[in-house]
Amino acid sequence: MPASAKPFAAVRTFASDVTDGFLQITHNGFALLGLAVAFVAITLFARPDLRHEGEAHLRDWLRARQVAVLDMPTEPGAIDRATASNPKDLPREQAAVAFWLSKKYRVAPEPLAALVSEAYTLGQNNKIDPTLILAIMAIESSFNPFAQSSVGAQGLMQVMTSVHTDKYENFGGRLAAFDPVTNLRVGVKVLKDCIARAGSIEGGLRHYVGAANLPNDGGYASKVLAEHNRLRQAAGLRALPAATPPQPLLTAAAKQATPQIAPLVAPAAAPVASAGEQVALNTNL
Repeated sequence: MPASAKPFAAVRTFASDVTDGFLQITHNGFALLGLAVAFVAITLFARPDLRHEGEAHLRDWLRARQVAVLDMPTEPGAIDRATASNPKDLPREQAAVAFWLSKKYRVAPEPLAALVSEAYTLGQNNKIDPTLILAIMAIESSFNPFAQSSVGAQGLMQVMTSVHTDKYENFGGRLAAFDPVTNLRVGVKVLKDCIARAGSIEGGLRHYVGAANLPNDGGYASKVLAEHNRLRQAAGLRALPAATPPQPLLTAAAKQATPQIAPLVAPAAAPVASAGEQVALNTNL
């Protein structure tokens, strides 16, 4: 071999040795990496607690990164607290009611869709017309789940929370009165008891508003039943006969002194029961 070719041969030999060494190291490195991955996989499979802990740490890290990018806290599970659903997923009758109420009371159709669906379910289970339940919510609170009256009635159905505390025990306590669905369920229970006690829907509504022992209810039952009929028409159902306005109570002496002549106008409405009378009445339910 010429002397000039020896340096090139040495360089080729060196390069070949380096390449072989690199390939061997790389091969061994990949083998070690594969063994490490296999070991980790087997460990995680055998120890679910470690896997869950690792997943939790990863989720926390990703959430922290998202908070840093968005500059606001995130809570993907918050949607589970929302009382809302797509009204287009409801049956046609229920969807018509939800959109009608949304337009009249200026409330978003999504929360109304959830309430309408729940009212229909409760109505079927309790043998109460669901549009009557919705009419009571409309008159009582205009679908404000945080409404409170001057006598302490709260929520959508304006239930006397302080009186019906026991009915909220299965829902975690009296603060559940401000959960729309819970308030609706408790209100329907109270309404059902009132109707059963009175023996009629009109009488039950007077019990519900706390005017059972008064000459009349200040027009409450008439307002609810009128809204009830409007809701039935919005749902495509037949309207019910108009309610008979309650007559004032007369003593025996007054009945004898009063000529038996049909009145030309309806008697003036008396005020609804006071707070004390409402509490006393609802306590017996």
